[in-house]
Amino acid sequence: MITGAEQKRAQERAAQMIRESGIRVSDEEAERIEVVDFGLSRLDVEGVQVLTLVQTERLSVKVLALFTNQTEPEHWHPPVGEDPGKEETVRVVSGTVYFYVQGENTFEHGFLVEDKKEHYTMRHEIILKPGDQITLQPGEKHWFQARDEGAVMFSFSTVARDALDQFTDPNIVRIVKVVD
Repeated sequence: MITGAEQKRAQERAAQMIRESGIRVSDEEAERIEVVDFGLSRLDVEGVQVLTLVQTERLSVKVLALFTNQTEPEHWHPPVGEDPGKEETVRVVSGTVYFYVQGENTFEHGFLVEDKKEHYTMRHEIILKPGDQITLQPGEKHWFQARDEGAVMFSFSTVARDALDQFTDPNIVRIVKVVD
């Protein structure tokens, strides 16, 4: 959970990062940035900031901002009814993103969140720079993080049902709780 003040600061910080990456963001959009702490109350360690630009029943377009050394926890997009789950392409706009998926263990440049090694099982490292992208199939387990400069990315996907995402860490709650 986060406080309203933490949420506001994170929205302002994410909006600034997004604007500095060259993406225009209105003040109204900046106020709609979702600040996701995954119920862990350690936003600067495990979290992501999400600006949804388009959300229909078939398509989702988002801008993701990762702060310095922030990690989005390991997760996957499960099937929902007859739908096989979200297919997603992530394209980096600014910064460097360290992406982890299934495959040979090539883990070298990233870091595992302290005391949570068992919740980060994907160790095939893909380093994405501005202009690079990766496409994830439905149900494909993944996690990613930024380092010193933070990162801004586009996420293009089939319909997003973020509340239904599954996480390796059983302590994660996807729906953000803001308290004052």
